[in-house]
Amino acid sequence: MKPARDYIIFPLDVPSIDEAKQYVELLADDVGMFKVGLELFIQAGPEIVKFIHAAGSTGIFLDLKLHDIPQTVSRATGRVADLGVAFITVHCGESRRMLEAAVDGSQGKVGVLGVTVLTSVSAADIQAAGFRSDFHSDLSRLVLQRAEMAKSAGCAGIICSGLEARAIKANFGPDFVAVTPGIRPLWSVTEGDDQQRITTPAQAIADGSDYLVIGRPIRDAEDPKEAVKQIIQEIESVI
Repeated sequence: MKPARDYIIFPLDVPSIDEAKQYVELLADDVGMFKVGLELFIQAGPEIVKFIHAAGSTGIFLDLKLHDIPQTVSRATGRVADLGVAFITVHCGESRRMLEAAVDGSQGKVGVLGVTVLTSVSAADIQAAGFRSDFHSDLSRLVLQRAEMAKSAGCAGIICSGLEARAIKANFGPDFVAVTPGIRPLWSVTEGDDQQRITTPAQAIADGSDYLVIGRPIRDAEDPKEAVKQIIQEIESVI
């Protein structure tokens, strides 16, 4: 069993590279991985990836949610493969061929994760987008369908909410990685949260999540290191 800190992915969802570097220096010894998303990567590019590498052994999750024609996605993951990151995200979207192209481009150097249904998306959103009634009446059906597409395309795993983690493991086995955003410790749940399908760290891991993306509860805490410590204690209660 891996250490509790290795379950934690901290997203560097901040507006400047200087602020991102401050969090890297502060939390490099406390979390298992840093997530670099679109906002930061557009501003800082590979520079922030190199900075994280230089700060220690903390892993890197490049969350770019690629979604384009297969050839373009393959070329993009080929460039990512040279950056030494652990994971890259690709939207499951409409085409298994796009996922297969992403896996092929990765050259086995980076794990490709399929984005199933964003945790900010509700059943009403799926209905308004014109999906079949069985998908918006039970979002887990859409997640499982897209997870099956990702698995068959050779992806290392998927992004899903903690609410679907148990079904993912039951259907696709323990080695198919489940990365779970929308994690909220009980002490951090607030009104007006834009995440619709949330769960606690302990519940997500008990249900099979391999990694937990935890941002606001750490970033907004008066003492981020203490917040991580509390989350680690919660994780340790179930591993």
